[in-house]
Amino acid sequence: MKSYFLSKKHFIFFVFISAFSFGQNSDQIHQKIGYQTESIFNNLIEIRNDLNSHPEISGNEKRTSEVIELQLKNLGLEVYTNIGGYGVIGILKTNRKGKKIAWRADIDALPHLSEKNLNYSDAKHLCGHDVNTTIALGIANILAQNKDNLSGTVYFVFQPSEETLKGAKAMIKDNLLSLINPDEIYALHIAPMPEGIVATKPENIFADYKKINITIKNSALDEVVDFTKNQILKLQNISKDSKFWDNKSLLEPNIGLGNPNTIFKNYITVDSNFKVSKGEKETKITNSISVSNLKLIDSIKKKIKDSFKESKYANQLIDISFENKVELVINDNKLTSKAIKTISNIYPNNIITLHGEIPDGRSDDFSVFQQKIPGVYFLLGASNFEKGIISMPHSPSFSIDENSIKTGVKYFSSLIYERTKA
Repeated sequence: MKSYFLSKKHFIFFVFISAFSFGQNSDQIHQKIGYQTESIFNNLIEIRNDLNSHPEISGNEKRTSEVIELQLKNLGLEVYTNIGGYGVIGILKTNRKGKKIAWRADIDALPHLSEKNLNYSDAKHLCGHDVNTTIALGIANILAQNKDNLSGTVYFVFQPSEETLKGAKAMIKDNLLSLINPDEIYALHIAPMPEGIVATKPENIFADYKKINITIKNSALDEVVDFTKNQILKLQNISKDSKFWDNKSLLEPNIGLGNPNTIFKNYITVDSNFKVSKGEKETKITNSISVSNLKLIDSIKKKIKDSFKESKYANQLIDISFENKVELVINDNKLTSKAIKTISNIYPNNIITLHGEIPDGRSDDFSVFQQKIPGVYFLLGASNFEKGIISMPHSPSFSIDENSIKTGVKYFSSLIYERTKA
């Protein structure tokens, strides 16, 4: 297998600048990280192109994991494979006191719907996981070069099966946390923002997507079913003609996620399709709702209960319950604030604190790691609108500005460097 590692010229360059490592302050270190990232950029593009040319769907990431393993071993990291499937772990030890920081990257591709037979018969990297993986390898490269200035331990977690939301659970079940014990964990995902921009926020970035189940008695069934459906439909507080429904509005300066007055907050949306399941004594009405603010769930229960109490069907309601349809990413409040401040101090004007939550039921099982370890999930812009490049994940026309790889490596190498000594 081809190794996309450093040329002799690059190696001599790094030896040269490493001579100035000791005694450098943080500003000098981050400047050096920028030089180093620039120098390995072409190598990273080769890695990304290779991964992009050999996409592997969830549970089948054998070749991808072999590429990752080779890169990490060439960097001198301690490497473990086949964790929770084809998961790979790289450990960079400095043997100096400091925090233990984990960086997670997802490695699987999407199944591709063939136009010929309408079956999932191929794979494509239409979600940018090849880019996420490449950036993680780039961060490992940069931090390995700066090992003499680094404190603590850095773990690189290359996770399989994110698209099926099974990989994180599988890795933990396979004793991942016996192998590593991070104080903090971070991850990123490509997003349709302009290249050069990083965004995040405390708590949830994405709206919560839940199944709502309302159980009623079977008497006066048709009337009560219709009444129940209407109560669910009334929960939606976004009008049908709102700009909310246009994904382009997410990036609009006046109403998008970057504005405190965004239209993408405090919203509830309801699917149009209901499922009615009739049993011997009771009937269950099921639908899906998207809720931006987690606190709205309690208000939904109260609202529906009150509507039944005030109606002639007061004695027909049996139960209201919710089921999770997605793994909800919830960023640690304090850690997110610290991470935003750290990046903005080093790279001013390039990180945005989001306002509101992204709709459409998007998710990431990075949330499973966050349930065990304080963590922050970032969105990395990879669009270049002037060139017609729109990095909207899961879109058939998904593409990226490759400079986003450079941005990701530089910003997050700096973040991890600072966090290990925090």
